[in-house]
Amino acid sequence: MTRQEILSELKKVIAPYTANKELLAGINEDTDLIKDLKINSANLVDIIIDAEAKYNIEIDYDSADKMINVGTCIDVIGEKINTRG
Repeated sequence: MTRQEILSELKKVIAPYTANKELLAGINEDTDLIKDLKINSANLVDIIIDAEAKYNIEIDYDSADKMINVGTCIDVIGEKINTRG
């Protein structure tokens, strides 16, 4: 998957957890999930769980800890997709 494909799918994963759909439509790799999209830490966990299901991957604690902005989410998801058996 390309970064753009992951971003497109990631928007769908994030959508239920952000109230501001205008901000969601304009996200890019620099978008901060907490500061920009106003997603709380409990919902971050939900997003990680949803991403695991969506991409059929497992995101370990250290990787999840890095997932603070859209770019790092794409990095982690891309890495996990490429390393799965």
